[in-house]
Amino acid sequence: MSAMSQRMITAGRSLSYAVEETKGTMPKTGYKKVPEIKTMPSFNPAPSTIDSTTLEELEWMTYEEGLKDPGGPLDFGANMTDDLDDFWDEVMEAYETAAGEGKRMWWCISHPKLKNARYFPGKPAAIGINEAGVNAMEETTLYITPVGAIVKDTKPEFAVEV
Repeated sequence: MSAMSQRMITAGRSLSYAVEETKGTMPKTGYKKVPEIKTMPSFNPAPSTIDSTTLEELEWMTYEEGLKDPGGPLDFGANMTDDLDDFWDEVMEAYETAAGEGKRMWWCISHPKLKNARYFPGKPAAIGINEAGVNAMEETTLYITPVGAIVKDTKPEFAVEV
């Protein structure tokens, strides 16, 4: 019987992005971590099912696995700070520049204790105004719309922040 791998908590998980250097090629270096992330959505949608039942079936329907649908933009909760606001302005500018060159922005979700990360190309949306309440943190939601499939690969190299 083999030893079980170590279980871990979600502390340390991060969201980062990088822009393609070469059009159509997922970057492996230069990822920048998004500050102040508090929550991450589930990005593990169940595949749809396609009815394949024939008239010969008498009791059970049969299905084939279909496509996975992330359901639109993914929502990442964050503390709203000037640093995040400035960072997201840079994200939006980098996205517009990349899109103008026909390149994609890639997003990475990684954990320091896992050897692999998950990547997906996605389009960020500008920050709006979130709800607020008494005795609460000033928070926002960052929306990223996936424009391609999830890719599992080794963790990226992060950009050195000055």
